[in-house]
Amino acid sequence: MLAGLGVVAFSLTFPGTAWGLESFGPWSLVALRSVLAALIAGSVLLAARVPLPDRRHWAGLAVVGGGVVVGFPLLTTLALQTSTTSHAAVVVGLLPLTTAVLGSLRTGERPSRTFWTAALAGAAVVIAFTVQQSGGALASGDLYLFGALLVCAAGYTEGGRLARSMPGWHVVGWALVLCLPLAVAGSLVALPLEPVHLNAHGVLGLVWVAAGSTFLGLYVWYRGMAAIGVARASQLQLAQPLLTLVWSFLLLGEEMSAAAPVAAVAVLVCIAATQRAGRGAARESRRIRS
Repeated sequence: MLAGLGVVAFSLTFPGTAWGLESFGPWSLVALRSVLAALIAGSVLLAARVPLPDRRHWAGLAVVGGGVVVGFPLLTTLALQTSTTSHAAVVVGLLPLTTAVLGSLRTGERPSRTFWTAALAGAAVVIAFTVQQSGGALASGDLYLFGALLVCAAGYTEGGRLARSMPGWHVVGWALVLCLPLAVAGSLVALPLEPVHLNAHGVLGLVWVAAGSTFLGLYVWYRGMAAIGVARASQLQLAQPLLTLVWSFLLLGEEMSAAAPVAAVAVLVCIAATQRAGRGAARESRRIRS
């Protein structure tokens, strides 16, 4: 459930970013997003009197910060200047499989063949659907999107690993605080260069991507990953592109294909298969250890 709540929060990121771009330039939006999220995280860490992480964790926290705090928001925001949120959802369609592969290599998880079969099938369904939604054409921002895919998968994997030895919100909080000096510097440079036109959509979009997607979403996501494993949690994100399309239709007025319900059912079947296979693998692993 925690990982699923993270997916719901993440599914609003692209629409929130599109709203934020109505008021801010791409560099300003990403920098301000990181500053606000880091201030929230730092305040919570101070209030809870959380001690500094062990020295051995800082390298992993830097990977989390570089991947999900800076890299993914920046690259997707640049992409959304020329791509619709529907088209950008193709990144999320590939993200679950990429995260599962990196998680298996980094954490030593060994999902079953059934898991990989269902994961590949789910990725194929999502990719086919999102490409069909975008008319099958590559957009000029696709290089940004594929780069975002790789850095985000690395950040998710490392964060899921760290969340096994420290609370998930500590992982998110310290990664955000670590990026605060860079975010402040970016804000000071970008704001004078990019025009700001404040409106309700722009402010709401900024607040959501900072507090909702970056802080709250990552908090519940990493707690979920620590509980059920990187590979299994990652497959819940198969539902994220479809949720993003729903939000894009409701909030941005983008069109939705009639194939959406069919794709949704197929994705839910694949998610159920990966979760069932993941539970079976976890039980077998516990049996062997005992």
